[in-house]
Amino acid sequence: MLTRRDLLTAGGALAAGVLTRSSGFAQAASAGAASPDPMSYVNPEFRAALAPMAKMLEAVQSLNASSLASLRQGMNMPSNALAPSPPVTEKTIPGPAGAPAVRAYVVGNSSGASKPAVLHMHGGGYVIGSAASSRRDIQNLSTALDCVAVSVEYRLAPETTFPGSLEDNYAALRWMCMNAKELGIDVKRIAIKGESAGGGHAAALAITARDRGEYPICFQVLIYPMLDDRTGSTRETPPHLGHYLWTPASNRFGWTSLLGVPAGSAVVPPNSVPARVPNLKGLPPAFIGVGSIDLFAPEDIEYAQRLVAAGVAVELNVVPGAFHAFDGIAPDASLSRQFAQAWREALRRAFRQTP
Repeated sequence: MLTRRDLLTAGGALAAGVLTRSSGFAQAASAGAASPDPMSYVNPEFRAALAPMAKMLEAVQSLNASSLASLRQGMNMPSNALAPSPPVTEKTIPGPAGAPAVRAYVVGNSSGASKPAVLHMHGGGYVIGSAASSRRDIQNLSTALDCVAVSVEYRLAPETTFPGSLEDNYAALRWMCMNAKELGIDVKRIAIKGESAGGGHAAALAITARDRGEYPICFQVLIYPMLDDRTGSTRETPPHLGHYLWTPASNRFGWTSLLGVPAGSAVVPPNSVPARVPNLKGLPPAFIGVGSIDLFAPEDIEYAQRLVAAGVAVELNVVPGAFHAFDGIAPDASLSRQFAQAWREALRRAFRQTP
């Protein structure tokens, strides 16, 4: 997850630049149309947290090829101090065939145990972020659920296009299963989780694992997942969606970087875009959570509906007046705490109910 400190630091890295907003509100204003105050759509619980983050918001809203290096540099710093325990172990695991080894961070492993496990994929629009910045998060997850938690350092776009990052994540799943006894993992109780682009990665991994039939996944936790390259490209969105943090322009850049073809193209690599996969039958049960003013709200709700139609059990949580990454920016808000409790409880149920 991109934490508040991550985002503030990244915003500071680009504060000296001249940044142009690309949200629907700005577009409407440039066309001379009257625009409502975007803050009026934000739940009052979250408004104070946005106030000191104007520079960060502009930095992420204006993400493009020229600003990418600066944004990464700003985020390439430790975010949350690690807890004294449980310890975090850095592992180098075999990568996909013909590709480099993959780095992963592991918490809660105990040889000979039989714990549930979570494979985590970090967010960042497919182009920024790191597993290293998620180490405190997986510590918290391991402690809360008494599970093994693994965060994978998949390769970023545009340097690596699809399916490079998917295969990195699949390599981590394979490593967890092949080394389950040493790690203390019950292979029947491996769930996957991701936020934003990490949620997109998790959804794609669930589809690939189903299709290959090698390693089972018992549950998927998709936190405001990035699922559809057409959002903000060939599919317009209401201007009150995606104003804060992740905009249509940012979305086009992220997806184009991952796919190697323009977002919204008629043809994209097979299984690269979860929302475009025609058959969702046989996927693991899912928790999908998103804010009501997140750019991804329509695509996430639609994906949940398609899973239901395919016979997949789904819990959908839409947080009123919440923008993208609201729980990282305002973690102490009551709605953020309720949201975290909801997806954690969904994981607990999945671990209890899996034979």
